[in-house]
Amino acid sequence: MVEELIGAVAAVCAGGLVYLAAAARVVKQYERGVVFRLGRLHGEVRRPGFNLVVPAVDRMRKVNLQIVTMPIPAQEGITRDNVTVRVDAVVYFKVVDPAAAVVNVEDYRFAVSQMAQTSLRSIIGKSELDDLLSNREKLNQGLELMIDSPAVEWGVTIDRVEIKDVSLPDTMKRSMARQAEADRERRARLINADAEYQASKKLAQAAHQMADTPSALQLRLLQTVMAVAAEKNSTLVLPIPVELLRFLERGPEASRAPSTGHAEHAEHAVADAEQAKEALEELRHAVEQ
Repeated sequence: MVEELIGAVAAVCAGGLVYLAAAARVVKQYERGVVFRLGRLHGEVRRPGFNLVVPAVDRMRKVNLQIVTMPIPAQEGITRDNVTVRVDAVVYFKVVDPAAAVVNVEDYRFAVSQMAQTSLRSIIGKSELDDLLSNREKLNQGLELMIDSPAVEWGVTIDRVEIKDVSLPDTMKRSMARQAEADRERRARLINADAEYQASKKLAQAAHQMADTPSALQLRLLQTVMAVAAEKNSTLVLPIPVELLRFLERGPEASRAPSTGHAEHAEHAVADAEQAKEALEELRHAVEQ
């Protein structure tokens, strides 16, 4: 009798263990469990941890809640300014409603992929080439809105969409390179012209200053001669001072002037002659050095 009782208890325990093994389900931290009882959605979504279901009656489907990184295959299209481009992107999304992701759509990953490709082709046709190359943030936002609108019904939310690369034809690349080169050359010419303009203004100011003080021009001439002579050149080109030419021009006029009534002109002529003589002496001394 005792042996039969022990055998019955052992059989019950063994049956319980088998039932427990068949009914036990472990849901990981990043997953949620959706239970179907005889084909109908049953109860709430199962949380992470140890869960029990009715064997042969309940069926649990686990849904991953991690962010999925899905590359969008390169799509070729014509932009609004009639340029053929090839664009590829990447979409980041995750499931926020596991029950809707299982019930409302057959395969939410495939559905998001197809919607992303269609939206990318649509964006290419609505945008210009400059927008694809320089205004990608706005296009990324537009792509995210276009994909996220139908994905809400699937229990999926779009985290972000990024355009990875824009491929252009070789002819378009060469045209853009020529355009950039022409723009750089234009800017270089403008900078050079502006420098010439500023230099001419400074030279004009220096000329006015030297016109008020002729001795400054002579000192500048002597400095130039000394700089050239320091190079130990075999040939030295020496310009004639302007003041000397003016003295030579005024010399005959001063000699023809009568002594009476023109004494003041004679004095100016003598002073100019003295200045010219001093300038010649300084020039000769600089050449000898």
